[in-house]
Amino acid sequence: MKAAVITQPGAIEITTIDDPAPGPREVVVAVAACGLCGTDLHILEGEFTPKLPIKFVATPVANCTVLPDGVRTEDAALIEPLSCAVHGYDILRTRLASRVLIYGAGTMGLMMLQLAKATGAASVDVVDINAERLATARQLGCSSSAASADELDRPTYGWDLVIDSTGNAKAIQDALGRVGKGSMYLQFGVADYATQATVEPYRIYNQEITITGSMAVLHSFERAADLFATGLIDPDVFISDRLPLASFPDAITRFQAGVGRKLQIQPGLLDS
Repeated sequence: MKAAVITQPGAIEITTIDDPAPGPREVVVAVAACGLCGTDLHILEGEFTPKLPIKFVATPVANCTVLPDGVRTEDAALIEPLSCAVHGYDILRTRLASRVLIYGAGTMGLMMLQLAKATGAASVDVVDINAERLATARQLGCSSSAASADELDRPTYGWDLVIDSTGNAKAIQDALGRVGKGSMYLQFGVADYATQATVEPYRIYNQEITITGSMAVLHSFERAADLFATGLIDPDVFISDRLPLASFPDAITRFQAGVGRKLQIQPGLLDS
């Protein structure tokens, strides 16, 4: 079968490998779609074990989920990132009429925007340096958007919830300073292992600020699938490109440059 293989850090080759054979209590799945995300850039640099686009994959039966009626298989690849966002909201002390500030208008930031609106936020402001992504945030109904939080109307007592979905050191540092008294900061974006940020312990103590993190999926996939089936996430807004497997190296380059929204690799598509 065809597969995208990392031959060395930063280098990708489309090649042919053996089809997988299922082990005990495993099934072989034909991959309908695989979405790119920031984690893929860490994988490309050798930080994580590579699991890149291939035509078939062996997976435990326990990981298989029946899709809700009316959900297209290709679109369902969005359920996994949505389940990460749902888990993130499970961790938060969400309150009705909260004022939310989100750093990053990529797929995860936009999903957090949708969940914030769905859980009764009074306002959801979005910060990103990518004008195209900010336009999508406005399309999805954010309260305001800007390239810098300095350009936003700061709530009197600061934001009730600040979410970083970038993993970028400068964004994280800025976001930590925007959290209001008695409020919460969520580190949701994947930062590099070496990324550091400065916190002010006295301010955290005196203003009773909570700093927490959220990683991946925990008992949230099925709920995310149900949410997806309600139309909370519009695939045609979130997915900007559906590309064949041979286009994976180019897709990575485009993703690194911030071009498009969710880029999907669909191994079943013929090369153009």
